[in-house]
Amino acid sequence: MTPAPDPGPLEAGRTLSEKRMPGLEAALAARYDAWLPGFSEWQISTVYGGIYGRDGLDDKTRQLATVAALAVLGGQTRPQLKIHVKAALSVGATPREINETILQMVLYGGFPAMINALNGAIEVYEQEGLTP
Repeated sequence: MTPAPDPGPLEAGRTLSEKRMPGLEAALAARYDAWLPGFSEWQISTVYGGIYGRDGLDDKTRQLATVAALAVLGGQTRPQLKIHVKAALSVGATPREINETILQMVLYGGFPAMINALNGAIEVYEQEGLTP
């Protein structure tokens, strides 16, 4: 039996990004491709077909690591943080796990970055109808 051909990073990325964040490639294309041609395909291929699609970490761990990094970077990443908090919830992370991940980042990004990230996460929980 011949193995199925490797779909390549773009197609693999499209499959994963549509599962994780439906409509992402179309939203990226609508916002950025006129200004930076090919950006949406590049991002889907690189981020989802390259990094998020790798073996070695489960989806929940990858999303919690992403939330941690965005929390440390501070308030300027709030839109991306909220997207990844929602993605973390979609792959099985609990609000408590997300909040503990964010709290730990106080050691690396400082209190203002941590509290901004926690506020962003709470906004997502409220939008999703989650309660403490």
